[in-house]
Amino acid sequence: MRTRPLKVALLGCGVVGSEVARIMTTHADDLTARIGAPVELAGIAVRRPDRVRRGVPAELITTDATALVKRGDIDVVVEVIGGIEPVRTLITTAFEHGASVVSANKALLAADGATLHAAAVQHGVDLYYEAAVAGAIPLIRPLRESLAGDKVNRVLGIVNGTTNFILDRMDTTGAGYSEALDEATALGYAEADPTADVEGFDAAAKAAILAGIAFHTRVTIDDVHREGLTEVTAADIASAKRMGCTVKLLAICERSADGKSVTARVHPAMIPLNHPLASVREAYNAVFVEADAAGQLMFYGPGAGGAPTASAVLGDLVAACRNKLANTTGVGESAYTQLPVSPMGEVVTRYHISLDVADKPGVLAQVATVFAEHQVSIDTVRQQSRDRGTGAEGAAVEGGEASLVVVTHRAPDAALSATVAALRKLDTVRGVASIMRVEGE
Repeated sequence: MRTRPLKVALLGCGVVGSEVARIMTTHADDLTARIGAPVELAGIAVRRPDRVRRGVPAELITTDATALVKRGDIDVVVEVIGGIEPVRTLITTAFEHGASVVSANKALLAADGATLHAAAVQHGVDLYYEAAVAGAIPLIRPLRESLAGDKVNRVLGIVNGTTNFILDRMDTTGAGYSEALDEATALGYAEADPTADVEGFDAAAKAAILAGIAFHTRVTIDDVHREGLTEVTAADIASAKRMGCTVKLLAICERSADGKSVTARVHPAMIPLNHPLASVREAYNAVFVEADAAGQLMFYGPGAGGAPTASAVLGDLVAACRNKLANTTGVGESAYTQLPVSPMGEVVTRYHISLDVADKPGVLAQVATVFAEHQVSIDTVRQQSRDRGTGAEGAAVEGGEASLVVVTHRAPDAALSATVAALRKLDTVRGVASIMRVEGE
């Protein structure tokens, strides 16, 4: 029977870390009952020790994170600092000194997860990271354990709450991108520098983690095709509505039809209103999983925030502590398939293309010819004249413009990109107003 409590070191005490500390303190009895032994917060490493942290014991605060993880009595290290270094070194040091690690660090796991997993195995400890993707939503463990006997073919999800809030506001209120971003910032959903969110870096890191687990292969953030939502306009949102769609920033991980490769990508896309992801509003996250035997599964909930993320961290902490008591480790990395990650050009998808064209006969035929030359089939075309100048009878005068919206059938992304490049060279095409993929059909 174990007599001493399990000791936990906490790296970082910001929004998430302070919630972890609070829950560990206020729910100590429940955690003891669930784990089978007392759990004690043994130290908290921070960068600014003078900052006021309500409910956090001041005597536990230290600025020497390295010394904390090197303590021989630490059983589990909880890392909620973020970034690559010095966190990578701190985690590997913790492994070397016999501590398991619970992390919420999507950036590090997406960049160098394989190294961390190998180090954990080498030292016989655990690496858990449920909180790295989709906040409180149980997703990593179901993919890694519950679906371990199934074959996952596709993971399609909204994994960034900031961008979903922005697009939701653009859809429901008619706001432009800048206006919606300002509201997200005022409400605390967007950081002062929102680049990681709006340019898709955050979602790309999560896509890499999800693809690696779902397809049992190693995928890094460098393998993920990434596009942000800064170019999405109110006109794109309106056009999506006319198609019975809405616009979402999606993380899409797919196994190829022949099963010999995988793809991972993040970009804005139009999805039909009858798709489950279309109804995900505000800053919520949702992930749609398609597997052979299980069929279609939906995971939905708050994807960020102190308390939701801390919930996921504490779930991992309980698992790691139980394993410590049992002198065992949980499920580690599964990368046996070693599937290659195909480039974006090989992805088969659909396009919604909005063109500004000259309003005169023959333009549609020229455009259609370009699509045919690149073997891209057109699904629908919508043309609308603009009142740039009209004669007495309402007919367009010389130099008038029209808007031409083309929606394609499925084709390789490379062929679609080449089509757009060729369209830009036509004298009758004044400009390519927007390009967006169509998914989820």
